[in-house]
Amino acid sequence: MSPFRVFTALTISAAVIATACAQTAGPAATASDSQQIEGIAAIVNDVPVSYTDVRQRARLLLLSFGGQPTQEDIQRITGQALQQLIDEKLKLQEAQEFELEVDIQDIRGELTGMAAQMGTSLEQFYNQLLASGVNPVSLEEQTRAEIAWRRIMSGLYGSRIRISQNQIAERMAQLEASAAKTQYLMSEIFLFAPDETSKSQALQAAQSIRQQLIEGAAFSLAAQRFSSAPTAATGGDMGWISLDDVNPAALPALETLEIPGITEPVVGEDGVYIYSVRARQEPGEIKTDVTLSRILSRSGDVDTLTQVSSELSGCDGMDELVNGRSDLETADLGRISLDQLGPEAVSRISAAPVGGTTEVFASGSGLAVMVVCDREDSVGDLPSAEQVENQLFGQQLSMISDRALRDLRREATIIQRD
Repeated sequence: MSPFRVFTALTISAAVIATACAQTAGPAATASDSQQIEGIAAIVNDVPVSYTDVRQRARLLLLSFGGQPTQEDIQRITGQALQQLIDEKLKLQEAQEFELEVDIQDIRGELTGMAAQMGTSLEQFYNQLLASGVNPVSLEEQTRAEIAWRRIMSGLYGSRIRISQNQIAERMAQLEASAAKTQYLMSEIFLFAPDETSKSQALQAAQSIRQQLIEGAAFSLAAQRFSSAPTAATGGDMGWISLDDVNPAALPALETLEIPGITEPVVGEDGVYIYSVRARQEPGEIKTDVTLSRILSRSGDVDTLTQVSSELSGCDGMDELVNGRSDLETADLGRISLDQLGPEAVSRISAAPVGGTTEVFASGSGLAVMVVCDREDSVGDLPSAEQVENQLFGQQLSMISDRALRDLRREATIIQRD
């Protein structure tokens, strides 16, 4: 189902959510009840969150769904809308403490990118929101809070995060090992649930979300609205990964999933997961690059080459060892991919250890040995060291951000109306 069709289908859903908010006032709504509905749903450090705000945000969350939401969906989404608004108030209050303001052009620039992902313009996106009963201001305020929070976290902690070369090398080694295995193009939705009570609620929510996804709701929008994983910002996209990179509890569901497909909700140690597997590819061919030098005997003296080979302890000492032997000369051949060489050369070089030499072989102008200075195996197109460093930086900043928000919640005075 296209985004436009989802928006159209949810025009009725927006009306349903408004009715549901009215029903929270009591079984028999009266004029006084209506006044209460438009009153205060929560107070966050003396800053109110109105029922109108909650209703608008709930409608916005429902845009991730297709079809008609159930009463359970509406109750859950209304509660989630309130929690989102509370967190946004905390973030914006923190922005005020730092005298940080977010320009409306920055907000609309980010929303233009969101609209482009759905194949539409910002103006068309706003019109679709209005047609579904959602004031675009609700989405703008949500975006304002997220931009402000990212800037605060980056300013406070960005310069403190240090990614070591060991961390980068370890991660690249993991990626290389994963690339040698079957790869899956995956996305995720993660509902955080640290205890059994919340886990039961999250499982029910996940089942409802999965049903809506199967009926045509956009996975990326659902991830942005509901997921607690760091990937939520990119619509839940995990890229190409091996099954070693996912929660072990999900392996049985993933191994039997028909691709493309969406798993049943998977209960993990700290919450509930839903995975979308869009494609699968078999391991790439291993590519080996070697850095080579050559020692050549123009006189064809096998004994001398054999002796030098036995005394050699790596490329660094090669010139010193050969120096003074008029019958020998060295050449730096640089970095070469084995797939560029013939079968005999590949066999000869593959049998030699790093720092050692090949067997003596005939060269056009005498006899020679190859010295293997370095060897590196790789599979497929892996990210660069700089890209890996940026990924690790983002992960650490995301964890710091989550802790900081939990601290704000704990220290705040939050009063919610029953």
